[in-house]
Amino acid sequence: MQPVSRRQWLRTTGLGLGATVALPGLLPASDMARALGGDVSYDDMLAQMERDVTEARRVAGPIRLCFNENPFGMSPKAKDALMEGWAQHTWYQPPIRETIRETFAKHVGVPADHVLVTQGSSEVLSILAMAYSLDGGEIVAPWPTFEDLPRWGDTLRATVHKVPLDAELGHDLDRMTDAVGRRTKLVFVCNPNNPTSNLANDSELRAFVSSAARRAPVIVDEAYYDFVDAPGHKSMVDLVLKGEQVIVSRTASKLYGLAGLRCGFAVARPDIVAKLQQYVTGDPNVFGLHAANAALLDTAYQQFAQQKNREGRTLLLDTLNRLGRRAAPSQTNFVFFHAGKPVEQLQRYFTERGFLIGRPFPPFSDWARVSIGTPAEMQQFVDLLPGALSA
Repeated sequence: MQPVSRRQWLRTTGLGLGATVALPGLLPASDMARALGGDVSYDDMLAQMERDVTEARRVAGPIRLCFNENPFGMSPKAKDALMEGWAQHTWYQPPIRETIRETFAKHVGVPADHVLVTQGSSEVLSILAMAYSLDGGEIVAPWPTFEDLPRWGDTLRATVHKVPLDAELGHDLDRMTDAVGRRTKLVFVCNPNNPTSNLANDSELRAFVSSAARRAPVIVDEAYYDFVDAPGHKSMVDLVLKGEQVIVSRTASKLYGLAGLRCGFAVARPDIVAKLQQYVTGDPNVFGLHAANAALLDTAYQQFAQQKNREGRTLLLDTLNRLGRRAAPSQTNFVFFHAGKPVEQLQRYFTERGFLIGRPFPPFSDWARVSIGTPAEMQQFVDLLPGALSA
């Protein structure tokens, strides 16, 4: 038999059991500690995870910088908690459903009856569309933005007013205000915005949301809230606590690395939560709930992932600045920049060199969205960037 290299082994195991044995940083915290000799700090575990995740992603390739995923995945403690789901996976009403509702409520500072746990934050948007737009009406949204609510509005035959972004790639709040009328059923805000990555002025957006909420429910998508490090930035959750007609959506898919396990949250007044509950079509899976609950409590991992994202984001933004390319001031785990050519050309260039980047976002078809990978991956990416922009 021919000897099998480490790379061949990882490929043939599909980064499964063999990969976790070869790369202990992919293991749950309890198993990782044993694999590393037992006497190891959590910071050391996270450092090991960074090294091994980067190796695993390089071998699996191409490196995904296209879907705004956390490259490190879930925390080692969340992996431990994931296994606890086996004790409740046969139950229709597992206790973890109420546990995570209480954990998240405490996390954002609201009573538990202000929280609806969903199958990802995308489900929050589909539920809202059904709850408020089944009989038609109008939806007001910036454009481009995260597409799910406008898409659901189109599906339900609502009239969707897509208000173009302003010259700074931000929500044009004046034009959005003008678009809100008697038939408006929902107003959508995404802050920070996807795909542009920038953060709205806090006082201006807050004033708009409060004003619009007197005329129609306002959904504030805060999927990327956990990556914001702008001084003084606050969630719109306080408007919910004031009794305003505001719904805030959050997700465990981004910072917490649980995109494939589908766990999200809506924060709203109890009467709105009760209304939305009527349109829920299923329940989050018990394994995702256990992992998400542990992730919310794992502040050390959160700080680790935020810092690594900050390092990679700064590296990319600084490189673009040196190359004279305009980029939105990102407050997310991705960067949106002016490529000066159709983004499909950049996609082909980087795919040939082992990276996947984001798709086009019309009308910004010569702008590119690049998700932040591990710091080592981002160094490799920026080394390729001059060639990509000049090719």
